[in-house]
Amino acid sequence: MKRKPGKQATVTVNVHEAKTQLSRLLARAEAGDEVIISRADKPVARIVPIAPSTRTRTPGLWKGKFTVPDSFFDPLPDEELSAWEGRS
Repeated sequence: MKRKPGKQATVTVNVHEAKTQLSRLLARAEAGDEVIISRADKPVARIVPIAPSTRTRTPGLWKGKFTVPDSFFDPLPDEELSAWEGRS
């Protein structure tokens, strides 16, 4: 389906159709459509496209601004180690 940029279609499907046509519904969401999933004619969920991230990551941006202290590699105290391992 072709559409003008900025136009969004909304489609409503029941749970059974959503289960059997999930790939098709995801493709519609990727194309900009909104998919409403209903159970007993009541909307319960919505599949919408995720907006792409506007931030770009710059490798090395924090280089030289932070150093890991040597104490980071010291063994944990027994009490803290027990908490991480799920022991009381």
